[in-house]
Amino acid sequence: MKPDPDDDSWLVRPSSIRLLWRILWAVLALTVAAQAVIDVKGYFGVDAWYGFGAVFGFVSCLIMVVVAKGLGLFLKRDQDYYREQEHD
Repeated sequence: MKPDPDDDSWLVRPSSIRLLWRILWAVLALTVAAQAVIDVKGYFGVDAWYGFGAVFGFVSCLIMVVVAKGLGLFLKRDQDYYREQEHD
């Protein structure tokens, strides 16, 4: 029996997901475009560049993900880590 798409929450429907992605991209584009209208006073010079906040936020997030993945290589444990200690 096929699941009825009307039974699903609106957040899991493919059309809703596409709409949410479009809204997200539109808000992000409007945020960057607002800098053309609003004068941004930078404290360090480079932070007054057009689109600096968007680029800085993206690069910061990218660095956090890479560092978290790197930490995961050192901190992860085997799936049976605690079961092996019970048998000793």
